Amino acid sequence: MEKRIQLDIVEPNSYKAMFALEKYLQQSDLKKVHKELIKIRASQINGCAFCIDMHTKAAIENGETPQRIFLLNAWKETTLFTEEERTLLKITEEVTLIHKKGLTTETYKKALSIFDQNYFSQIIMAITTINAWNRIAISTNKPVEN
Repeated sequence: MEKRIQLDIVEPNSYKAMFALEKYLQQSDLKKVHKELIKIRASQINGCAFCIDMHTKAAIENGETPQRIFLLNAWKETTLFTEEERTLLKITEEVTLIHKKGLTTETYKKALSIFDQNYFSQIIMAITTINAWNRIAISTNKPVEN
């Protein structure tokens, strides 16, 4: 893979701004499992090896099972995820793939029947943040550490 500039080194203030979003998410009400499911699934869709590696490791450290991580890209075909998690994953996919239909009315209404407005807003911010991280890592060929 072609070596490219690393924004964290060349423009450290840009990373400080992104970490401010991460700090907000750390202080949010989002469950750790929800945060990691969002981060892994969006990163799978975007093809961000760096982020998939980082967040699968973090998910396991936070108690997620390898089986659920292995099957995350096939979440619709398994019963391993709760209705709440399935809705969260649907939101993640629709927002990440915003160029298709975006967040559909059906998914939006389903989400608000499960999550309150604050939690839903935090989900949107988590999805937005990981998509930004994915774009940074992919654009700069952020290397996966062994």
